Amino acid sequence: MVKDFPRTLSLLRQEKKISQRQAAGELGVSQALLSHYENGIREPGLSFVVRAADYYGVSCDYLLGRTMSREGNAIAAEDVPDVSEEKGNVLRGSAMALLSKKLIVNTSTLLLDLIGKSDSRQLTQEVTSYLFAALYKAYRLVYIVSGVGSEATFSVPAAYFSELCDAEMKLCERRMRGLASAEHRKRAPIELPDMSIDGVQKAYPNLAPSLFSVLHTVGAKLESLEQQK
Repeated sequence: MVKDFPRTLSLLRQEKKISQRQAAGELGVSQALLSHYENGIREPGLSFVVRAADYYGVSCDYLLGRTMSREGNAIAAEDVPDVSEEKGNVLRGSAMALLSKKLIVNTSTLLLDLIGKSDSRQLTQEVTSYLFAALYKAYRLVYIVSGVGSEATFSVPAAYFSELCDAEMKLCERRMRGLASAEHRKRAPIELPDMSIDGVQKAYPNLAPSLFSVLHTVGAKLESLEQQK
């Protein structure tokens, strides 16, 4: 069973503000068994997962930690809204390329809108600098793969641009962590909108699925890397 299941099952019950005893009775299991499920001691069968998903009004995929969207709908390229301002600049290519373009544009739009509401110029600057460095690095790498251009196009030599991009991103990260420090919070707290899953879903119903897809995809890859240590 996916390791996120016990935590999600418990959080949904707490969100519903009901006791473990009441939830167990309405789900047709004993309180002891539900406690085992919520604490990861025992793994439920498929029938219980389906009942619990219906009971809490979420998808089985969400309950099992396979998606961050409560509806659990799989995202197809044609289903993702394109909020790019350059509507005439149509990306032609594979469905994967089209979907990736939409996910990146939508997630970036959502993120920048969130930090824009904080009125923190420094936070906006650090996030945009971080994203610019990542995009620069990705473009240079694809440029190298293409094998058709001259490195003279760029001011930074190919031998160490990658390390410099990483250094720039590390500096941005360090400064952003500084903004989160207790000292900075006391001196100049940064107020941001509700960034919980539910809060983002309510504020950005069209863009939230893209963000959730990115978070889930990257999270799965990071977990895989962690397990390889």
